[in-house]
Amino acid sequence: MRPGRANSLTDVAGITVGHYGRTDDGWLSGTTVVRALGEGAVGGVDVRGGAPGTRETDLLAPGNLVERVHAVVLSGGSAYGLAAACGVTDALGEQGIGLAVGDSGLVVPIVPAAVIFDLGRGGDSRLRPDASFGRAALAAASGDAVAQGSVGAGLGALAAGVKGGVGSASVKLGDGSTVAALVVVNSSGSTAHPETGALYGAAYAIGAEFGDPVPVADPVALAAAAQRARPRLNTTIGVLATDVTLGKDRCLRLATLGQDGLARAIRPVHTMGDGDTIFALATCERPALDPYALDDLLAAAADCVTRAVAHAMLAATAVGEYATFSDLVPAGRTGPPDPA
Repeated sequence: MRPGRANSLTDVAGITVGHYGRTDDGWLSGTTVVRALGEGAVGGVDVRGGAPGTRETDLLAPGNLVERVHAVVLSGGSAYGLAAACGVTDALGEQGIGLAVGDSGLVVPIVPAAVIFDLGRGGDSRLRPDASFGRAALAAASGDAVAQGSVGAGLGALAAGVKGGVGSASVKLGDGSTVAALVVVNSSGSTAHPETGALYGAAYAIGAEFGDPVPVADPVALAAAAQRARPRLNTTIGVLATDVTLGKDRCLRLATLGQDGLARAIRPVHTMGDGDTIFALATCERPALDPYALDDLLAAAADCVTRAVAHAMLAATAVGEYATFSDLVPAGRTGPPDPA
């Protein structure tokens, strides 16, 4: 296995990503749109956190009517931010993209969404994404390498008091299939070991994708950041995508394995203060896999989520008052800390 061309979600052909956000005048929030081109992608979802903010997730359950979704919206703004999906739905509908309804030419775009809690992190809790953010992020969507760090839905993200953000990773398997992940890391739990300061996700690196050696934070500084972040109201959300043909039941399984990837990269995870949600999309450009080959894809998907979390932490930049992981790395110290 090796990373895809851009080591990001857009390595799956037919998937595009766009970000929009604001950091001025009390703002620190944004929206990210994952667009499935053509007729959309078969979708699934797994919700594990105790405080989810979601839209159209029941629709994705196996056995329900709709098979394909046209976009997934990830947004800041807590429940208010779900309004960003309305902008995406309206914009796609205006382009004639959506589920055909009857013989009148009417379409209804299927746009599931999930949000993170980032209210007030720029100073004014009344400033949160709305439909215009969804439209802008959709308009910015492209198949280029995904911008990571403090962008889009990750602008106001925190991970145990340290700046979180958007991260992405991909893998191309030996049979030619691709699976990739995009996450918005905004967790109550920490992404780094409390005693060593090493990122949990870095252990799953392919080659030197996180740098060589990988930066390691000061555990004391990590603990202080987590303490300042209380009370913990967060949520990590994301999207997995593959070009393999999957039904809705197997998309659910793909999303479930994505949650396993979160559990390896964030501790604790799926808490009562998190709404951890992973969507799965299958563009169905490649043949279906037998169960054993599918296991390889699912395992790679979990690894992609774990790696994407680490990429988010390392790519985050200083926006607002919160320290980044890189800020907490002592000058001149990288790699595993010296033994005591």
